[in-house]
Amino acid sequence: MNLSLPPSPVPWRLAVAALPLLLVACSVTRPPAAVPAPLPAQWQTPQSALPHAGALTALADWWRQSGDALLVDLIEAAEAASPDLASAAARIAEARATRVQAGAAMGPTLDGSLSLSRGNTLSTGSGGISGGTASLPSFTNAQAGLQAGWEIDLFGGLAATRDAAGARLSASQAQWHQARVAVAAETANAYFAERACARQLAVSEQDTASRRESARLTALSEKAGFAAPADAALTRASAADAAARLTQQRTQCALQRQALVALTGWELPALAQRLDARPGDLALPALQPVDSVPARALAQRPDVYAAELAVAAASADAGAAQAQRYPRLSLAGSISALHVRGAGASQTVNSWSIGPLQLSLPIFDGGTRAANAEAARARYDEAVVLYRAKVRQGVREVEEALLRLQDTAQRAGDADTAVAGYQASFDATQARYDGGLASLFELEDARRTLFAAQTARVALQRERTEAWVALYRALGGGWTRPEDGQAVAATSSPAPAAQTSRP
Repeated sequence: MNLSLPPSPVPWRLAVAALPLLLVACSVTRPPAAVPAPLPAQWQTPQSALPHAGALTALADWWRQSGDALLVDLIEAAEAASPDLASAAARIAEARATRVQAGAAMGPTLDGSLSLSRGNTLSTGSGGISGGTASLPSFTNAQAGLQAGWEIDLFGGLAATRDAAGARLSASQAQWHQARVAVAAETANAYFAERACARQLAVSEQDTASRRESARLTALSEKAGFAAPADAALTRASAADAAARLTQQRTQCALQRQALVALTGWELPALAQRLDARPGDLALPALQPVDSVPARALAQRPDVYAAELAVAAASADAGAAQAQRYPRLSLAGSISALHVRGAGASQTVNSWSIGPLQLSLPIFDGGTRAANAEAARARYDEAVVLYRAKVRQGVREVEEALLRLQDTAQRAGDADTAVAGYQASFDATQARYDGGLASLFELEDARRTLFAAQTARVALQRERTEAWVALYRALGGGWTRPEDGQAVAATSSPAPAAQTSRP
């Protein structure tokens, strides 16, 4: 139902004067844009075991602290080749365009038109006048005009739509950072897995060489009549078993390198050259101490921030859907010029109009607008639940990473002691076997025990690197939460890369 106000000057002035009051008094109440999330007062896992040395080093430089330039290069290459990052950047561009559209809807629109025609018909406001080809001369009609329109945001529906678009843009930027953190963590895990595989390969090579030497010496003793055929068969079987494990380990390491090739886009020969030239052992990077207040620590996670912004966007959507149930006020206007030339004369007519000031009242729609408002409120409730679940998940991930780091730190010394002890036992058993004071069974048992201890130590080192990467990711990977006043301002930044520090 459309109601047009009469063109009397007094009502026009009253309407214009009343607009600021209408804009202030008429608004739709939105559900809360920020909701509390249950958080523990402090972490349950003791943090005294973290080797941070009291330095508050930025997580953004965490990978560089390892001193492993190859790891940094691999992460940079993986970021450049990642389809997830490209998709996240495309979503930022899409969200930015939506934000511009939503903001533009709050302002006036202006359209221009231009037409030119020639004939023996003179254009009029209600059609034309013609009388055959011989009764009227030819005319040239040229017309130009401007049409303006403005929907006055009486109940804040357009502002709510704009706010929702702004929140989603900020969320898409946070998700881009989350994608970077995920790519860095995945690449680091793949790199550390390859390093662990290389360590295990060295253990297998040493074990295989030792078993082959024992088999060779036992075969010579058998020929000389000093060793039983059963002992020679046992040493040959032991060497064959070790050789099979070595082949399997080499294949596993080759697969790990192929995984790095797929992540980074590097050529395998160039990657293999860099991997083979790296130092044998590098320390893990020192991580900054975890903030003792979980709320502050989790605030630096881009996925938690994105979930928080999803609540704000859903709140604005609920307000916009509610505003659709109330009247809409719009104002239009136009300016035009008509130039007619023909029969040796010309005439220009200028016209303008302001109005109508149009009020649209929703009367009956079968419950469509009310259903849309209820659906928007349901989406808001869902966003609140997802946000709180994301916070709980963040707490769990940090606690689990701290527990695993604490556990591996406590087991590392025991694993080193076990390897050193079993190595000494094997060396002593080997010496006694060479002197004829120990049996082959004792030697093989000592060898198996030593190999198991060495394998367990490599697995523990791999587990510790996984815990480091998990904690890096659980703490946000170096992303810094924008200030409250900068969240919307950041949406106009030209490129995602300009908003972040490198993992």
